[in-house]
Amino acid sequence: MKILPKILFVSLVTAAVAGCASYRWSGAVPDDLRTVAVPVFENRTMSAELGPVATQFIRREFEREGTMKLKRTGDGAIEVQGAIVKADRHGVTFERAYGMRASEYRYEVVAEVSIINKKTGEVLQDNRKYTAETTFFTQGDLLMGQRNAAERVTADLARQIVDDVVSFPYSK
Repeated sequence: MKILPKILFVSLVTAAVAGCASYRWSGAVPDDLRTVAVPVFENRTMSAELGPVATQFIRREFEREGTMKLKRTGDGAIEVQGAIVKADRHGVTFERAYGMRASEYRYEVVAEVSIINKKTGEVLQDNRKYTAETTFFTQGDLLMGQRNAAERVTADLARQIVDDVVSFPYSK
């Protein structure tokens, strides 16, 4: 009777391994397109430094994610170009005791991003909009609160953009 569970176990393991035989761990990006360049994003808003901050977080996210190798502008097979087109903050919590001054804000940033195959010159994605938002408390210093929120919101934008670039359906 003890041999039956062993045979069943071996059969299940063999079936599981056979079912995974065609699975690839490498992802959707073809080997010849596994280098990416990210030029500094243009900032079309009145919020200072959002373009360079977003670019920095996107580059870090590519390095963290690891599917594509980061290259200098002009050297990547894929280039991710973008612009920060909107940065708005709106009060969401107000303090009645201080003349209805906002103490918490919602901060929204919108970027338009294009993906270009630099080998063929083909625009794979043209000005797709990405939106990220966060909230922050002022604690007496609105600009410092917004600066801290800018890092969180651009980190979220970076995750969205890198996820799309890595999972883009490149033709093989």
